[in-house]
Amino acid sequence: MPRPPLDGLIDDLYCLEGTSPYARLTLPPTPSALLVVNLGAPFRIRAGTDIETAEYADGCVVTMPTRAWDFDYPPQTRSVGVHFKPWGLAPFLPMPAAELCDRPVTVEQVWGRPAVAELQDRLATADGPHEMLTLLEEELRRRLRETAGLGLVRHTSSVIAATHGAVAIGDLRMAAGVSSTHLAQRFKQLVGVTPKRLARTYRFSATVFAINFAEPIDWADVADGAGYFDQAHFGHEFREFTGLTPTRYAEVRRRFLRDHPGHILASWPLPAD
Repeated sequence: MPRPPLDGLIDDLYCLEGTSPYARLTLPPTPSALLVVNLGAPFRIRAGTDIETAEYADGCVVTMPTRAWDFDYPPQTRSVGVHFKPWGLAPFLPMPAAELCDRPVTVEQVWGRPAVAELQDRLATADGPHEMLTLLEEELRRRLRETAGLGLVRHTSSVIAATHGAVAIGDLRMAAGVSSTHLAQRFKQLVGVTPKRLARTYRFSATVFAINFAEPIDWADVADGAGYFDQAHFGHEFREFTGLTPTRYAEVRRRFLRDHPGHILASWPLPAD
């Protein structure tokens, strides 16, 4: 966990190196933004069925997604990255977050080629993962800037997170003393999506995290426990978020758990092929 003030913007920093246990990983929408600095062979991302697969050599930046992404990894991978809180990427962007929603861009497009090349050189010659993550944290600390409206969005988002999305957005707007339009505009600018969409993502993510894929799943009970109107509503939401039916999603997850027991991704709600 990074030191303040980055701890209020970031969930974690990570280092990924070695042989990937999967050729492709499907990442359902989660309440998190992502920055990856790549140090190895290029990887590929498809952010939704209507967007062509693109290759990323220096890494990628993307705000909180609304659809599943497919990541294709090379046989050997090496990168460092940051999982931001939904609002956490905004202070490091030169453009509104909505412009990157479901539209991953290269790190070069955000920070410029000279800066990225210098950072990659320093990371590539670092003495191990700990020094790499320290260098990345220092880069973020250096780039951190004041961002108008961040306090409002951060507070409102934190309430949504604490309730796993089960909160009336109108109540949050009234408590903040702003109009629905103003709140939505700030969220689109700093998170990339509206407060309502963020709440949906928190609810879906919490629901999938709670599923024990090692046991038989009663999808009607899952839908009811998560507060969905009925199982059909939950199934529609599931397909919209993942591109898969709940049953197919469970099949893919179980295969990964069977083929890679104890893997670090075993606790994440990711299907992987």
